[in-house]
Amino acid sequence: MDFFSMPEFINKTAVVTGGAQGIGLVAVLAFLRNGAKVIALDKDEDAINDALEDFLSDYRPRVEFITCDLARPDQVKQSCQKVLSACGKIDVLVNNAGVGSWKTIEEITLEEWDEVININLRAAFLMVKNLLPALGEGSAVVNIASTRAFMSEANTEPYSASKGGLLALTHALAISLAPKKIRVNAISPGWVEVSAYKKRKERKAPVLREIDHKQHPAGRVGKPEDVANAVLFLASSLSGFITGTRLIVDGGMTVKMIYEE
Repeated sequence: MDFFSMPEFINKTAVVTGGAQGIGLVAVLAFLRNGAKVIALDKDEDAINDALEDFLSDYRPRVEFITCDLARPDQVKQSCQKVLSACGKIDVLVNNAGVGSWKTIEEITLEEWDEVININLRAAFLMVKNLLPALGEGSAVVNIASTRAFMSEANTEPYSASKGGLLALTHALAISLAPKKIRVNAISPGWVEVSAYKKRKERKAPVLREIDHKQHPAGRVGKPEDVANAVLFLASSLSGFITGTRLIVDGGMTVKMIYEE
């Protein structure tokens, strides 16, 4: 895995939601390799245990997991209180956790809609709200949205709506938190292959066709470190003049015109 070298993160603290698998796990690794302490939140205890044993064993005790269901505001508040007790200052908050529901409008239930919105959107706001006492001058918030915030396939309504809302939340927070010198930005990943970074029973080697790569102007499907490096950049002082924006990390797919003959 190739990550940017960012010495400025040594002895800094990053909080990452959904940190036990996929993009979140690789973001945790990126901060750890750059010397940061990381507190990650995830609700999947099997994924947490597998991540600690298979990917993060070399970085203890600089990494800690808190089991938290982000759909439950009470658990979010309790988890944030644990974070605040463990560290006086938070330098980076990465709101990465996300779920989807790929059902038709007729099939999806209100409960399924609410779960997606609550985890993907409401939890990001609650994390900022509850951790605000520890987010000070120079801190950065990075929200992981999606290219589905502005383009869609069928049956993606709750996911797309939550990610679109996350982009709006990003620029709203950027303005509200500007007086505190806290920057807030979003990343919209496209197709990122994370099969190798799932919990053990779901982990597998990526199986990608040549056409999967060729359809991307960049010539390949995305890797989780592509997003993790974008997180490092937006969390660092190199992006000190950037706030309230979205960074699209999709190999050029959203600017590619496609015609069918």
